[in-house]
Amino acid sequence: MLKDSQDAWGHIFMDYLKKGVGFEITERDDGYFDVTEGPRLYFKKYANWGEHEKRAMKYVRGRVLDIGCGAGRHALYLQNRGLEVVGIDISPLAVEVCKLRGLRNAMVLSITQVSSKLGKFDTILMLGNNFGLFGSFRRARWLLRRFHAITTARGRIVAETRDPYKTDSPDHKAYHQWNRERGRMPGQVRLRVRYKKFVTPWFDYLMVSKREMEEILRNTGWYVSQFIDGEKGMYIAIIDKKPLI
Repeated sequence: MLKDSQDAWGHIFMDYLKKGVGFEITERDDGYFDVTEGPRLYFKKYANWGEHEKRAMKYVRGRVLDIGCGAGRHALYLQNRGLEVVGIDISPLAVEVCKLRGLRNAMVLSITQVSSKLGKFDTILMLGNNFGLFGSFRRARWLLRRFHAITTARGRIVAETRDPYKTDSPDHKAYHQWNRERGRMPGQVRLRVRYKKFVTPWFDYLMVSKREMEEILRNTGWYVSQFIDGEKGMYIAIIDKKPLI
């Protein structure tokens, strides 16, 4: 759980919900800063979603776990479709925003705390680039085996990421090389988020190519059944369950 002084996301979401204002600054461990699209992205109505997101919704089924639910846009859409959705996030204020917006089941919980205590799920949702929450190659494989245990026989993961190699930025390419030299995956980003006086702790965020994703999934009981391409290197993977050997 984030302390209030660390809950940059939560304060961004709450300010946008109440006042319609907010911004998000990301800081990378090589000193690179970026100002993102901001909270508007997290509150977008379905009509304004990317086409790849809309297509991915067709593959969501049964009882759903939305990991990193943010302000709740995906969870609320699915709940309104009649699905049972459990949203989790490490941001207490984000969870509060979700509840204020009508999400019936949301709780403060990190991806590493997901367990059988939550029950069984048919779909695990990791949209909004949230494949990144796996953090690293090793942690991803550990979590995928845990996800295997908490999903039904028809379990499915719907996860979004960005191919880190689809960039012309010299800064990003230099960061990929620096990661290689440190023994990290090129798209394994260490960053933190800032908003006003609020700053998250440093955390690892993993972006991968399709080939790298398939390598991560190997022998974890999961496989990619379909890729759905978006814009600017973004894509969604429909990841289906198979017996764990």
